[in-house]
Amino acid sequence: MINPQPVTLEGHGVRLEPLSREHHDGLVAAASDGRLWELWYTSVPEPEQTKAYIENALQGQQAGTMLPWAVRELKTGEIVGGTRYHDIVPAADRVEIGWTWYAKRVQRSHVNTACKLLLFSHAFEKIGCRVVGLRTDNFNFTSQRAIEALGAKKDGVIRHHWPRRDGTVRDTVMYSVLAHEWPDVKRHLQSRIEKHDTD
Repeated sequence: MINPQPVTLEGHGVRLEPLSREHHDGLVAAASDGRLWELWYTSVPEPEQTKAYIENALQGQQAGTMLPWAVRELKTGEIVGGTRYHDIVPAADRVEIGWTWYAKRVQRSHVNTACKLLLFSHAFEKIGCRVVGLRTDNFNFTSQRAIEALGAKKDGVIRHHWPRRDGTVRDTVMYSVLAHEWPDVKRHLQSRIEKHDTD
């Protein structure tokens, strides 16, 4: 039975730091790069909501259902986003990766691939997960393409599943990677990292 605990994960130019209240200003600055909270289908906090966003994540960590990180780009030393394990189900050896967002300037860079490689590696190789899930809004086509590019398999769509900030209710697209699929997904992610390094 898995039992994920706060841990710093580092590699490929990024460091995932266990989320703390000290990350507040860095998260505000990252979200302000592109005014990401204006995207109605994402979970990026507005500046004045960042404190509550952090508290919610830490409450989830305390309850054992979440494990949140702030994402730091090592080249600049700046916080560039956030991500977390969520919907942790110890009895099923399952975590999901989500609540992921990045400052506009690092989108379409190596950062997402690097973070996913760290998070998947930790889940499968250190914690002992049997499955890692991912989910996204049915209208977040950028996220769907990014998840599919990682090598995750589409499980299906849960219709009328989750409230958005604007009061509408989204359909949720579900994906997963099973433990026996991880070696191939890992090779794929490593090759993408190497391609970024040579570009």
